[in-house]
Amino acid sequence: MVKLGMYGAAGEVTGSCYLLRTSRSTIMIDMGMHQGEREADEHNRRLPPIDPRELDAVVLTHAHLDHCGRLPMLTTRGFRGPIYCTPATAELAEIILRDSAEIQCADADRFNAKLRRSGEPQQEPLYCPPDIDPVLGLMRRVEYDAHTRISDDVHMIVSDAGHILGSGSVRLVVHDGARTFGIVFSGDIGVSGSPILRDPVTPEPADVVVMESTYGDRDHRTLEATRVELLDILTQAQSAGAKVIIPAFAIGRTQDLVFHMGEFLRRGLLTRLNVFVDSPMAVEATGLYGRYTHLHDERAHEIAASKQSPLAFPGLTYVRSAQESKRLNDARGCMVIISASGMCTGGRVVHHLYHSLGRPETHVIFVGYQGHGTLGRRLVDGQRTVRIFGDPIDVRAKIHTLGGFSAHAGQTGLLDWFAPLAGGPPRMVFLTHGEDRQRSALSAKMQERFNIRPLCPVYGEEFEL
Repeated sequence: MVKLGMYGAAGEVTGSCYLLRTSRSTIMIDMGMHQGEREADEHNRRLPPIDPRELDAVVLTHAHLDHCGRLPMLTTRGFRGPIYCTPATAELAEIILRDSAEIQCADADRFNAKLRRSGEPQQEPLYCPPDIDPVLGLMRRVEYDAHTRISDDVHMIVSDAGHILGSGSVRLVVHDGARTFGIVFSGDIGVSGSPILRDPVTPEPADVVVMESTYGDRDHRTLEATRVELLDILTQAQSAGAKVIIPAFAIGRTQDLVFHMGEFLRRGLLTRLNVFVDSPMAVEATGLYGRYTHLHDERAHEIAASKQSPLAFPGLTYVRSAQESKRLNDARGCMVIISASGMCTGGRVVHHLYHSLGRPETHVIFVGYQGHGTLGRRLVDGQRTVRIFGDPIDVRAKIHTLGGFSAHAGQTGLLDWFAPLAGGPPRMVFLTHGEDRQRSALSAKMQERFNIRPLCPVYGEEFEL
């Protein structure tokens, strides 16, 4: 008997976690952090119904926090098995997890100071910096397209998902007595034609498919149209001497934006642009992008062949220290500040917004998904007053949403990615990593195009495969 349990990203976009039980193995796929919603901390403390010591292995699709962010909660509870992922994912996960651990402890200190004043019980952080090294010591690096045995009755093949550096779609092959069948976990599916990285690859057909649906209800604006819109905003800001603030995920989105702005300069569409990447994590991640050039696409290789860098140009500054970041708050004149976090849930970008949202000449550009309950979502939804650090801030800045820079495939891209799997066809398809509206819309399209009726599971559901 083989069972699949849904313990995250079921009806929501964050907190990815699946549990596969066979007659001889128990394997977890992703152990991500819940983000955005008011109950996120409560949900993060709610672990799947298994003793981590009983897990045979963990498979990590990629290094974003909503896929890897709770791995330390397994090792602190006794998990000592291997964590399989690509080499780039292992390196990026170290950056993400160390940053997350520092944030966990800092947030707990601030929260507990308030609890002490009110005499309430103290709150423990999810984990702290010393908890990260045990996770890193368990990581086993696997290359794309290699067949890897991960337990007595399961082996794995990872295909390039084209989402961020090292991201993968995973095909598990289960040998269950006389039966052998495949299960595909899409991970997060990238956008074909995106900069720097190669296009996503669909795995071989399988009996069961677990597929993301973040943007299952719509297509993004075309990349070219979005680039034109970004160029127009930057040109306006230069004419007015205005500041442009872009909340962006440190891994993936930041590098894409740097690439596009460099292309504007390389092609003479702008003559000069002062850009500050203000995120220590983004600085480290960009260094990794520069090392894994064999994962780059054709255009990135063309730029490198001309003795330039796809992730550098005159006027670009990578900001490292907090002092440098603070000086940007008082700086005047046209400049672009790309800073994390992408949903404005913390990090340096919140300070930049605190100082600049009230200025009508400021432009704020959102280039990715904004979770429910986040500051980014409130700004995108048009809220005219927001609270930052406890203070009410009137929103006078111009707010822009550029959907064409998403690192997630839109509806058509998702359907095209799935098409090679439909010929089997799979016996079961699960839509996860999406809100209910997006899952319902994608499900309807899949029924129409492939005559397949996907399931939309909820948290805690288990299915016999």
